[in-house]
Amino acid sequence: MTWLTDLTLRIRQGLGLAHKRDISYVMKQLPQVPHWHSGAEIAVGDDCAAIPDGDGYLLLASEGYLNDFVASQPWFAGYCGVMVNVSDIYAMGGRPIAVVDAIWSDGENQAKPILEGLATASQVYGVPVVGGHTNLRNDAPQLSVAILGRAKRLLSSFAAKPEQNLLAAIDLRGHFREPYLWWDASTGAPLERLRQDLELLPTLAETDLCVSAKDISNAGVIGTLLMLLECSGLGGVIDINAIPRPTDIDLERWLRCFPSYGFVLSVDEVDSEAVIERFNQRGIACAAIGRTDDSGQLRLKADDEEQLLWDLNTEPLIGCGPK
Repeated sequence: MTWLTDLTLRIRQGLGLAHKRDISYVMKQLPQVPHWHSGAEIAVGDDCAAIPDGDGYLLLASEGYLNDFVASQPWFAGYCGVMVNVSDIYAMGGRPIAVVDAIWSDGENQAKPILEGLATASQVYGVPVVGGHTNLRNDAPQLSVAILGRAKRLLSSFAAKPEQNLLAAIDLRGHFREPYLWWDASTGAPLERLRQDLELLPTLAETDLCVSAKDISNAGVIGTLLMLLECSGLGGVIDINAIPRPTDIDLERWLRCFPSYGFVLSVDEVDSEAVIERFNQRGIACAAIGRTDDSGQLRLKADDEEQLLWDLNTEPLIGCGPK
């Protein structure tokens, strides 16, 4: 077995993709009918629900957190409640308006660090917490946060086309929150830099340089690209050696991590250099890491070797594709 075969297998069987497969079960239970608003269909499976509203879209999303994460990292869990939701809004070409939180804990002392992290991220990203649900009489800490935003033009997982370049844009100016697979490029970074770095995404949408993107989740860069390709009914190939990463970080660990600022984009060849340059100008590593095609299969490439990671024709991941 070659190292690429072994790596491909471990990514396929990893916890990141396992969590995303849970979405397919939910999709099977929901009514399988199109949802419409103002004459437009609302796609299910993107980073946010994009609801047509006037000359743009309202964006609605939510994030829930594993109990052991909230219990072991309460402050960072609260911080992520805002940070991750904000990333979802920007990944769709929007700008956040406000968040609401639902928190459960065993008393005030258990809730305090969670709320402190939430409040800190609210100030950092300039997104107010405007309400939610509170229960301080639970047997364990739990957290869920929802967000509302607005977009003039959309970036969507459903908008990629064959023969486009796949780009990865990741802020490498961070560190792992050991021993976890969490790359932190947010806490301690200059406030204005964080906000302006995120502003790149709606700017790309509004200047027609890109129409398809997704923020890199705990499925890692490869798992996130697989979800984007599934939503667009596509396949593609990824050159794993082209993915931007810090020089001293193990490749497999990097491919499986959640970066606090990371996006994948599907971009026309003619616009790719302009998109890469916009990220690079802000000190964010961005590179073309692959190409889309109409195969329905995602393959990983390294040097002269290529391995099949997933065949969406026979096995959906999240069950949100056009078929």
